[in-house]
Amino acid sequence: MKTFPMFLRMNGRTVVIAGGGEQAAQKCRLILKTEATIRLLAPALDPELAALHRAGRVEWNASPITEQSFGGAALAFICTECAETDAALHGLARAAGVLVNVVDRPDLCEAITPSIVDRDPVVVAIGTEGTAPVLARQIKTRLEETLEPRLGDLAALAGRLRDLAATRLSPRARRDLWAWVFGGEVRRTHARGLEAHAARRIKQAIETGEIPTDCTAPVALVGAGPGSSDLITLRGVKRLQEADIIFYDRLIDPEILELARRDVERVYVGKAPGCHSWPQDRINSVLVSAARQGKRVVRLKCGDPGVFARGAEEADALREAGIDYEIVPGVTSASAAAAALGGFLTERGRTDSLVLTTARRREGDEGADWLTHIRQGSNVAVYMGVQAAPEIQATLEGAGLADAVAVRIVSNAQRANQQIVTCRADALADTITRENVANPAIIFLTQDRPTTVAHRPLPMRTAPDLSVVA
Repeated sequence: MKTFPMFLRMNGRTVVIAGGGEQAAQKCRLILKTEATIRLLAPALDPELAALHRAGRVEWNASPITEQSFGGAALAFICTECAETDAALHGLARAAGVLVNVVDRPDLCEAITPSIVDRDPVVVAIGTEGTAPVLARQIKTRLEETLEPRLGDLAALAGRLRDLAATRLSPRARRDLWAWVFGGEVRRTHARGLEAHAARRIKQAIETGEIPTDCTAPVALVGAGPGSSDLITLRGVKRLQEADIIFYDRLIDPEILELARRDVERVYVGKAPGCHSWPQDRINSVLVSAARQGKRVVRLKCGDPGVFARGAEEADALREAGIDYEIVPGVTSASAAAAALGGFLTERGRTDSLVLTTARRREGDEGADWLTHIRQGSNVAVYMGVQAAPEIQATLEGAGLADAVAVRIVSNAQRANQQIVTCRADALADTITRENVANPAIIFLTQDRPTTVAHRPLPMRTAPDLSVVA
């Protein structure tokens, strides 16, 4: 971000507009929406500006422009419609210590005028740092269609009731109140023109403290998707915006955290391979503790919380503590990786079996469950398999499948640093080392030609829980 968006209080401030033609009139119309004093600097004014001066709405100084002409101003617009004059006046304004906007000269602008959607006191400013004003206007048009004309009046009503709400409601209850006001029935009622009815509903809620809510659970186990911030679900974004505290994983994209409120508490509970600074028991404990403090808790996980994310362990801990929870599904990494390859996890007539498995084994396991599913028409997606690549290759070679299985590896699926690598099974370990493939990665194993070698039998066990066959 080269420019920082900020709203300035304009009451008691002076804005200088250097110019007396149509461009100056455009800026004047804009600043007249504020409480600032407008000072026009020009030898002559067009009829619109002259009329404003006669009406006492703007000041006019027709004297030669000097550095002192900009004295005490908070902002200056330079718009004489002469490039050389504009550049010269820019220097005078800057010498006076004033922020300057030179019309149609982004290189001379310390301040850039955004496109504005005005629902006073609700104001939306859209900026492109001067690079694409047409795009800014298109965004403005869409927002104009989205935000109802009376929205500003509802916001002003909320402003008048803020002090009353602050004296009667806790901070958490106030957030619930305004979420209810602006998120549903009250807003729709006000938009239909029933302002008095909407006001009565808000006042009643403040007086009684009885605020309708969507009855969501105090803890949400939210899947953030494979990494890219635009692959989290709308429900996931909503839970982030409602949260008082977010516990997030190592692989969460920082842009996803930006979807939450700025004042939300964020706690990193990531685990790096070989460095488990946050053991699972500790994570379970802090989730329970935060919920018991009355906070709205989000446990934010990469992918889907129900696919190799230990979500079940956290849910068990919450259940044992008597705390309600909600599971918000996410796009699991295998789905994102298949999309990155331009294909599908299953295809009618070609791939009718899908196995999601992990390269990690439970203590006491003697074999790889997924091996029995390696056959034509089956797609095996191995999570967390990069470090176990030598063992995966050895398992396939031991089963006589080394040259019959095609391997596709997708690292950092759907991220800017996405990497795709293909090889045969007998080159898996060397390929991962040579190509410097890093976690997170999905390894797809598919048998692409028949083999007469029988799979080596695996020890039988009950409740095989490391694979899901669809």
